[in-house]
Amino acid sequence: MKIGTVSISYSRKFNLGNYESLEVGCSLWAQVEDEEDASGVVQFLYHQAKAAVKDAAMPLIKANEFQISKAKSQKKVATDEGVGELEDL
Repeated sequence: MKIGTVSISYSRKFNLGNYESLEVGCSLWAQVEDEEDASGVVQFLYHQAKAAVKDAAMPLIKANEFQISKAKSQKKVATDEGVGELEDL
């Protein structure tokens, strides 16, 4: 039996906090000559799609982590200032 085309789709959803999420996906296709080649090609496409999703998501996730840590540090500073005011009473 001849298989003409194989395809793979890979997607992943990342929780960004504050009820936000990011879904990134990738679909790849390849032409194959034999059924014997198909399983190896599918494995290769899977790893390529997974790497592409990771590469696309990482800058967005890192930017979001920076925003989260910035918000947490601002909240901590505000809380620390509030404690100082209470100590003066």
